[in-house]
Amino acid sequence: MTVLTVAAASAAAALGAAPAGAAPQDRPADTKAEVDRLYEQAEKATEAYNRADERADELRGQLADTQDEVARGQQRINAMRQALGVLAGAQYRAGGVDPSVALMLSSDPDGYLDKAGALDRISARHAGELAELRAAQRDLDQRRAEARAKLAELDANRRAVERHKRGVEKKLAKARRLLNSMPSADRAAYDRASRAETRPDLTGAGAASSARAAAALAAAKSALGKPYVWGATGPSGYDCSGLMQWSYGQAGVGLPRTSQAQAVAGRQVPLSEAEPGDLVAYGSDAHHIGIYAGNGQVIHAPHPGAPVRYDPVGMMPVSSVTRV
Repeated sequence: MTVLTVAAASAAAALGAAPAGAAPQDRPADTKAEVDRLYEQAEKATEAYNRADERADELRGQLADTQDEVARGQQRINAMRQALGVLAGAQYRAGGVDPSVALMLSSDPDGYLDKAGALDRISARHAGELAELRAAQRDLDQRRAEARAKLAELDANRRAVERHKRGVEKKLAKARRLLNSMPSADRAAYDRASRAETRPDLTGAGAASSARAAAALAAAKSALGKPYVWGATGPSGYDCSGLMQWSYGQAGVGLPRTSQAQAVAGRQVPLSEAEPGDLVAYGSDAHHIGIYAGNGQVIHAPHPGAPVRYDPVGMMPVSSVTRV
């Protein structure tokens, strides 16, 4: 089983954790707990989707490169056959075509290699060059076939992740219905927390670890209030890793696409030594990520329905802090 197949299977298992037919919760606390579980599942599914999407793009680039190499190899073979054609013409005018040359110019250019006895009547130079070119083309053809097979597999995994994503969206719709069923006071409190209307006090938050970290944090602050959007990297909407990639991109730093890759894209530091601009990853699988703003706060894209906002750094279990 491939890495991506495992990733898709893991996403499927995560999404299946909350039964689609579960009965509505009786207490607001139970409802909130279910919504939180659904949001975590959604984040994991989004990162699985991003991972498959990024890998598919890589494979498309590799396939294009391989096709270019195959085309160049074929041009070399064509040039060699043209040269042999000139040789055949000269031999014909001299009274006949060398059988070995005729064999090379046949409609089956691979066939002569199976008749090695004929090669002793060709110069070692011509035989060696053409044999090398044919071997190179066979290798390139094999690589192209392998790349296409990988791309087909990646597309299949991506479709699977998209199906999981649609399943989560259905569960999120159910979660919204459950939230709407909460007593008005409890729903209002939940909405206030989700909007995070009050910005934290960042007085004395300290300096960023570098100029690029400061620029990335400034970019993240400019995104406050923008919506969470599946698979988005800005500038009008973001998912969690998309916000980090965009923010550091504004600072001239190219981060990987997924939260798991971003969590290892720099030097690990203890949470107690976090500085503004550091990346903070959450969960044992680093399925969520934010940027440290100082004074115990992060900026992140939380989940569907909640815009980019500040939250306490300890809102979830921290798995790592990374200085880019």
